Amino acid sequence: MLRRAYPLSFLTAFGLLFAACALFVPKHEAPPLKQVTAEELTALLHHREAAIQSLKGLFSAKVRGGLIPIASRIEGTVYYRRPNALRLRGFTSLGGELFDFAQADDLYRLRLPLEGKTYTGHQSEMKDAGKLARFSQLSVWAVGGVLRTNAIARDEMVKVVEDRGRYRLDVYAPAIGGTSPSRSPIHRLWFDRRLLVVQEEWLGSSGEVEATIQYDDFRPLEELKSIPAQAMGDQDVRLFRPFKISLEDGRGQGSVQVIFHEMHHNHAIRAEDLGQIS
Repeated sequence: MLRRAYPLSFLTAFGLLFAACALFVPKHEAPPLKQVTAEELTALLHHREAAIQSLKGLFSAKVRGGLIPIASRIEGTVYYRRPNALRLRGFTSLGGELFDFAQADDLYRLRLPLEGKTYTGHQSEMKDAGKLARFSQLSVWAVGGVLRTNAIARDEMVKVVEDRGRYRLDVYAPAIGGTSPSRSPIHRLWFDRRLLVVQEEWLGSSGEVEATIQYDDFRPLEELKSIPAQAMGDQDVRLFRPFKISLEDGRGQGSVQVIFHEMHHNHAIRAEDLGQIS
């Protein structure tokens, strides 16, 4: 009986060993990133910026923290026209106008109907307008990620590195009087394998994080919707835009999540839609 039991015991042990090994099959590793230069990523950002001459859209936002003292849910509209005209309007869930922010070049106007106040001046002076001005600045950065108006200036320095399976583009302020290129970046962008910008950081003069932005739910703009995503080539993928944006204030004042319901680009934008700044 013992002799007949040995083969059965051996087969049982072998089966258990095989099953155990199956649990530890090495995971499939992603292929290495393709070689991409900083110049190619910079050119791609400028290409995406040039693809949108104008844009109008509807969005809703959830605000947490102390960024908005009046409302935590906002319905809004955005209007943009190249090269530098932008208007954001926000409304409470009951339809009351919460803010009306417009900018052109370095000038801005922030109107707060519920407070009966209007602030105007240069964007560098926006800090004097309080928390809603901070919210407006963060919103401009977030919308800039959709428009890609946050493209690299000609005199800024750039460097690309691999960062956890993604490309990271570090942007440095222009060198002044032999300033070392090893100084802290002022802006960072993370690209996925499709070369879509999926994360962005804005940094202060001392390297502190001013805002972290995540981009999700990429979709083609309206006239591309009839084309299946799997059939689109690299050139078309460049025209995708994020319909979901999550922003974290680096100063700890709160967070914002923006969901776009509509985006229409390269349509006529009336002057009154953009407001007047003087």
